[in-house]
Amino acid sequence: MSKKTNAQPPEKLTGIQLKKIPTSAVGIKAIISALTHIKDEVGIVKGITLLKNINQKDGFDCPGCAWPDPDAKRAFLAEYCENGAKAVAEETTKNKVSPLFFATHSVEELSKLSDYEIGKSGRITQPMYLPEGKDNYEEISWEAAFKIVGEELNALKSPDEAIFYTSGRTSNEAAFLYQLFVRQFGTNNLPDCSNMCHESSGSALSETLGIGKGSVTLEDFNHADLVIVMGQNPGTNHPRMLTALGDTKKRGGKIITINPLPEVGLINYKDPQNPLKWFGEGQDLTDLFLQVKINGDVALLKIILKLMKEQETKKPGSVFNHQFIEEKTAGIEGLLEDLDTYSIDELIPQTGLELEEIEKATELIINNEKIIICWAMGLTQHKNAVDNIREIVNILLLKGSIGKEGAGTCPVRGHSNVQGDRTMGIWEKPPISFLDNLEKEFNFKAPRKHGFDVVDAIEAMHQKKAKVFIGMGGNFVSATPDTEFTATALKNCNLTVQISTKLNRSHLITGKKALILPCLGRSEQDIQSSGAQFITVEDSMGVVHQSHGHLKPHSEKLLSEPAIVVGLANATLKNDTINWTAFTANYDLIRTKIEATIPGFENYNDRVRVKGGFYLPNNARENNFSPTATGKANFTLNEPSDLDLEKNQFIMMTIRTHDQYNTTIYGLDDRYRGVLNERRVVFMNEEDMQEQNLKQLDLVDLTSHFNGEKRTAKGFLVVSYNIPKQCTATYFPEANVLVPLKSVAKISNTPTSKTVIISIEKR
Repeated sequence: MSKKTNAQPPEKLTGIQLKKIPTSAVGIKAIISALTHIKDEVGIVKGITLLKNINQKDGFDCPGCAWPDPDAKRAFLAEYCENGAKAVAEETTKNKVSPLFFATHSVEELSKLSDYEIGKSGRITQPMYLPEGKDNYEEISWEAAFKIVGEELNALKSPDEAIFYTSGRTSNEAAFLYQLFVRQFGTNNLPDCSNMCHESSGSALSETLGIGKGSVTLEDFNHADLVIVMGQNPGTNHPRMLTALGDTKKRGGKIITINPLPEVGLINYKDPQNPLKWFGEGQDLTDLFLQVKINGDVALLKIILKLMKEQETKKPGSVFNHQFIEEKTAGIEGLLEDLDTYSIDELIPQTGLELEEIEKATELIINNEKIIICWAMGLTQHKNAVDNIREIVNILLLKGSIGKEGAGTCPVRGHSNVQGDRTMGIWEKPPISFLDNLEKEFNFKAPRKHGFDVVDAIEAMHQKKAKVFIGMGGNFVSATPDTEFTATALKNCNLTVQISTKLNRSHLITGKKALILPCLGRSEQDIQSSGAQFITVEDSMGVVHQSHGHLKPHSEKLLSEPAIVVGLANATLKNDTINWTAFTANYDLIRTKIEATIPGFENYNDRVRVKGGFYLPNNARENNFSPTATGKANFTLNEPSDLDLEKNQFIMMTIRTHDQYNTTIYGLDDRYRGVLNERRVVFMNEEDMQEQNLKQLDLVDLTSHFNGEKRTAKGFLVVSYNIPKQCTATYFPEANVLVPLKSVAKISNTPTSKTVIISIEKR
């Protein structure tokens, strides 16, 4: 069979339309878009009932992003965003993928569909099995499916020949059971989606502040004097963040935006929670926009640091918080000495900015102490990504802007509960203390050798050193870099298993045998033998709270994620002393075990039943940096980009459209960038287009260049856009084929999806 990835272009493009870029985000158009998706997928009556329960204290957590909910009263009208509504519409769709669907559509045939078309097929309603050599999935019983997995796992020469991937949607309860099962099986091969997004944040923050999470709360935005938003597009990826930024502005705070692309949502927005604000001019957000070149962030931040140092030298005590630095930090002398080795004249070409613009940003930083710096993948997916985050911390430490109201670090996480999964132990490099606690509570010898992260797992499968792949949620082949290489890696496996709600491309790029194990969605009731269950999740600011589904499940043959893990464990683990089945009967028992093994979860079952949940401990928030190697917050020395472009080469970054979340494609429009009905586009600077003799909507092929290797993605339309020279942007997952697997960030090993060197050839 020839199973097609999304790396190859379709037979024809879909008929692109270019529209005027809007001047404001959200508002009535976003509301209409949300309701349209709800109506088309669910029906308006059922949809309205769904929407009023999203992110409410007695409702279910949005399956989209991890942005936190307000601690106090929540908006009855809309405690969700446009893309949250789209995510729920996708999960609760009327469309179903039945055994008849699979019987009449071969894997090869389905693989020729676009990711959008595959996703719109609907919810999977029963376990499905693709036997070796067969073209079509067949229905299989749960018992038989679990048996196949158990036999394949137990046939391996070593537990390290199995890969156990996790996506961010997985609940705390399922994630804890999953890692427990995997470690009892005997491996730490627990790669997760964090490896591809905020691993760089965790690495940098753990080293400098002693915790791999952000330090601010949602309330801090009400007290901040200055918020800096870097490498992020919240108008599409975290729209409810715009409300927090709006609150900062209402209270007199300033906002600096730093990004290669001007994003509409950060310029102006219309509050969807206030009908009086749906029309009119909207609220301006950004006070200063720095349109930095791709991967010019360390250079920019280093110039700011040098300007701060110059001002402090002229007027001692006017810039640096000396009391904080002396009492709470280590390494200031090394930082100041290192800054002297760089010149602004050498750094500024990397930024693409004028010095005057950077001086304005520096002045705002100097004149304020309550500073929040937010960032997302625009900073975390570069070779020097960890340097990016550490340089942010350097600025905050000089100002003493951590561990106080209205100030601190704010890495904006992606998928709902991605942070919670890591807290639960989904990590290939678990802390020794965590493993010790597992051993004490469950009486087994936990593996100590570090496992594979995502990049290492792909390499292992490609080299046939790993032979079984199990994915707890997600769409691995579309989320990962180097699409064709990753596809080959998966095909090398004896068995691939996907635990999913909806059909996606990873069900079609399979090992010799494949299983699809369908699970309940967030919005669906979870009824076990002891009664209705709830799950818990952790948002990006460390709040753990309940999530209650209330809809009847799409099929009687769906199982909850915890029940699926229990089925896998019972079929795989021999001579096991754990009563796994009891965990399925009552999720309180799972939470009791979490409490016994993970600090911060004392009285878990009682505290999580309080509406709104509870905050986990956060040492940086409490101005305590004792977990670091020095026992203090650490200044660090960081390197700017070392990219060296040849003639006719460009830096490419992958981005999302407004009609997608991660690998889920809701539609074919990118409304906020004026591109409708097409995804295979490359955004280019107009001067670069002229120099390359390219015109608007010319059809081109893109070729990436890395260590003498070339990868090509064919059939992209050129779109002129406001982007710095020598910089381009394309949508993922279509452009993931261009991202080399071995091009990774130092320390974090995150794929460099925001720094891909390409050339462009007209067809």
